[in-house]
Amino acid sequence: MVDVLLLGGAAFFAGFVDAIVGGGGLVQVPALFSLLPGTAPATLLGTNKFAGIWGTSVAAKNYLRKVQIRWAMALPAALMAFVCSFAGAYLVTHISPEQLRKALPFVLVAVAIYTFKKKEFGALDKPVFSGQKEVLLGMAVGGAIGFYDGFFGPGTGSFFMFLFVRFFGYDFLRASAVAKVLNVACNASALAWFGFSGHVLWLTGGLMAFCQVGGSLTGSHMAIKHGTGFVRKMFLFVVIALICKTTYDGFLK
Repeated sequence: MVDVLLLGGAAFFAGFVDAIVGGGGLVQVPALFSLLPGTAPATLLGTNKFAGIWGTSVAAKNYLRKVQIRWAMALPAALMAFVCSFAGAYLVTHISPEQLRKALPFVLVAVAIYTFKKKEFGALDKPVFSGQKEVLLGMAVGGAIGFYDGFFGPGTGSFFMFLFVRFFGYDFLRASAVAKVLNVACNASALAWFGFSGHVLWLTGGLMAFCQVGGSLTGSHMAIKHGTGFVRKMFLFVVIALICKTTYDGFLK
């Protein structure tokens, strides 16, 4: 019973964080691995994806009620994220991501420094592209980060947000809304693979999904209410947490 409550609490907090800036896996995946140690890793990851897709979908719906996004860009980008995430998941069964694991902390440090130094970064919503150019660049971002999500994964939502702020000129709130749409596509792709191969604990995942939806509703409501300044602070917090986690995994574990 205690383990069930701990998994539910972890899922709620994961949904809360993930709804604002991504990074819910920082909370949920370690909780699954520590509380269900006898379960195959692939099954724990599949269960995480099953719970995650519900939370992310609800957060996306909540954002889209308040935040306008360009569907002409977002839908092709989501399709590329879906396809490339599946390709990444397939490739990781044949090639080890060990070198990427060691490089990731340095990439995240660069993201954190850039965001911290640029005080106006993500504060204003001034899209710099339109039409076909925005669609093609969106597909490139969706494909690249989608592949990364399937192949390795940590910080996918945060990378989506950073790129949409840095290169598209979105504010953090709009970037978060678009990131949620693409995250749903990534999760759906990975879940299709895990579900087909029998690597999902459906009952456990259902409980965690229920709790994560509650966290996602709370987190997305707070992001919309408090605006881009709040989201920026949460983004930096999650990126710093990711730096610590990936440094440990890549060099100390």
